[in-house]
Amino acid sequence: MTQTIKSPLHQTVTTTATDYWNDSCSIEELTYAISHGAVGATTNPTIVLAVLKKEGHLWRDRIRQIIADHPTWSEDQVAWRLIEEMAVKGAALLQPIFEREGGRKGRLSIQTNPTFYRDAEAITAQAVSFATLAPNMQVKIPVTAAGVAAIEEATYRGVNINATVSFSVPQVIAVAEAVERGLKRREADGLPTSDLTPVATMMIGRLDDWLHVLEKRDQIVVAPGVVDWAGVACFKRAYALFQQRGYRTRLLAAAYRHHLHWSELIGGDVVLTIPYDWQVLFNGSDVAVIERIANPVPAEALATLLDKFADFRRAYEPDGLAVQEFDTFGPTVRTLRAFIASYRDLTGVIRDAMLPNPDVK
Repeated sequence: MTQTIKSPLHQTVTTTATDYWNDSCSIEELTYAISHGAVGATTNPTIVLAVLKKEGHLWRDRIRQIIADHPTWSEDQVAWRLIEEMAVKGAALLQPIFEREGGRKGRLSIQTNPTFYRDAEAITAQAVSFATLAPNMQVKIPVTAAGVAAIEEATYRGVNINATVSFSVPQVIAVAEAVERGLKRREADGLPTSDLTPVATMMIGRLDDWLHVLEKRDQIVVAPGVVDWAGVACFKRAYALFQQRGYRTRLLAAAYRHHLHWSELIGGDVVLTIPYDWQVLFNGSDVAVIERIANPVPAEALATLLDKFADFRRAYEPDGLAVQEFDTFGPTVRTLRAFIASYRDLTGVIRDAMLPNPDVK
């Protein structure tokens, strides 16, 4: 059993309603996170590639064995078997928490194929398959137009979803509404819902990143630090709306860029999925662990964001984006491109194992 260490993140999860997850399936990083109070973990193609680079010695022989055992498999098939096995290994570390918490916590999120982002049926089929890998599996589905449809159907079919590739208030509301439709369909058919713990991710740091891109592209001048409030502002607004409307989906903050992405969200009944390096930084900091989720964003910063950035207004207003616009929203496009590129790089690693370069000894 992992010994729990008192730290700012441990204090966050033990003195408030806020939970935190490890933003990786790395065994080393997840072990550290659990020791500091983490109750879940998440992954995506970029993270899987990073784990391979960091812990390649743990997986090199296994990759070769998968290839040897399945002589007709493609690079993609081998890659997905590897991704699944990484997820199962991480889920096993979290299993004691899952059992201790009666299934309400202790889940490992595995992401569906990012190239499926336009195909609701393909996303749903893979989500249903992933849900069978371990009892504490959570499945990440992108908040594209097709993804919203898949979220409803996967929820109806009993999958614990984690909506990802999501950056805005309209997107997480669409997720919560899709989950409600799926849950109500289950209830109408006499199927259980108490074992489902859906979450809707808001990649708050990636919204900040996009506004920084717009600063340069569109020659927008704002005071230093203003853009750092963008993701926080959207998350706080979404949280208030979720509380008012009683959605059964829990919000999750991801894509950390600075301590506001942790400190300003403390106290909310939310999940913070934090990369290992940021965990270490936060745990070594003297930032006070006090509830700030209800604190308003500085009025001047919010006014500037609303005035200077049309895409911030689209992300902040509950009706700022239609579902049909999710796929073309700047942060969505940039993130999908990054995830698909990482996935292609991952299959390249598999290719190198299948077809070693004969020019290299």
